[in-house]
Amino acid sequence: MEEIDLKELFDFVKNKIGLLIIITVGICLLGCVYGLILQKPMYRSYTTVILSGTEQTITQSDVTLNKNLVDTYAEIVKSRRVLDQVINELDLDSSYNSLTNKISVSAVNNTEIIKIMVIDENPVDAKNIANITANFFAKEVVDLYNMNNVNILDEAIEEDNPYNINVLKQVVIYFMVGLIIACGVLFVIFYFDRTIKSIEQVEQKTKLPILGGVQEYTRGGKK
Repeated sequence: MEEIDLKELFDFVKNKIGLLIIITVGICLLGCVYGLILQKPMYRSYTTVILSGTEQTITQSDVTLNKNLVDTYAEIVKSRRVLDQVINELDLDSSYNSLTNKISVSAVNNTEIIKIMVIDENPVDAKNIANITANFFAKEVVDLYNMNNVNILDEAIEEDNPYNINVLKQVVIYFMVGLIIACGVLFVIFYFDRTIKSIEQVEQKTKLPILGGVQEYTRGGKK
């Protein structure tokens, strides 16, 4: 690999600063157009349910049982048995598979709390799906296990702002991406540029000393 003179590279970039700015700003503008016009806003809403004992006094065995059931309950939430009822209840124009992709279920910090999160392009649908799913899930647990140990902790609310669009953050990201790409383009141009630009380069290429030079003139005089 040919040795790269960092000073020459720096001088080259400095002379091409206009191209650097054009590429960076261009990519940044394209990213902003995508983020503000083309990117579909998505809204995220969630409800939480807590697993509790069936009696007023909760024993250690109840706590252990509930923690062991968290993974099982997470699968029940996304089961066809629950989600088909949600689709019918809300009259959703959605299949079981597409609805499954909108829902994620997770335990909160290794506790007995389960978070049911829904992502949808409609904030009202996201809220309703989360709440109705939690309600049908609680009913199915009673039918399947014959115990009423699921209680709603927090109901889902309608979000005003899409979770996937942050204008300031996206502008910064697109600017940095544009700057990296612009620097990469200039480096490639510099690396494959074989033209001679200085006396030092002539001496380096020919391995011979330069005895004299011819001054470049333009119509206005010396350059």
